[in-house]
Amino acid sequence: MLELLRQPWHWSIAGILIGLIVPALLLLGNKNFGISSTLRHICAACFPAGIPFFKYNWRRETWNLFFVAGIAVGAFMAAHFLSDPSNVKIHPELASSLAAQGITDYSGMIPTQLFNWETLFSLKGLFFFVVGGFLIGFGTRWAGGCTSGHAINGLSNLEWPSLVATICFMVGGFICANWIVPVLLGI
Repeated sequence: MLELLRQPWHWSIAGILIGLIVPALLLLGNKNFGISSTLRHICAACFPAGIPFFKYNWRRETWNLFFVAGIAVGAFMAAHFLSDPSNVKIHPELASSLAAQGITDYSGMIPTQLFNWETLFSLKGLFFFVVGGFLIGFGTRWAGGCTSGHAINGLSNLEWPSLVATICFMVGGFICANWIVPVLLGI
């Protein structure tokens, strides 16, 4: 059984499992699926008398904190006990495209040419991690949720704002992956 868990799975298995989470949460607890609101709950718990945006009953959403903690624990367990980082499989066309961008090391779970301490404290790292992280956080709050909340939960509930947000997420992702990231990799 453990050997089956260590094999690469088809992407559709994760899609089906995530797709089943939405109706399960709605039917079992009348809860909405989403991740980005967890940061707001943590801030509300840590700074209860501070900013008015964080003044609400965050205790009603503690299930979400456990859900996100479970994701972190599951990812840690999968990375350390179930995966073989030397066995990362990259499609040959993707490998040649990444090689053109200077990414050739697939010995770990993430490319070391992008994710290392030297890159973090460089101009490239500033754009990727600091500016990119700020833009993601700002965009998530401005859109009223993240990709999981809008694309998975909002679309399944036929919410018009979620369709608009998901289209914007996808267009932004295509623009970044095809135009902005290649320019930043050349910095």
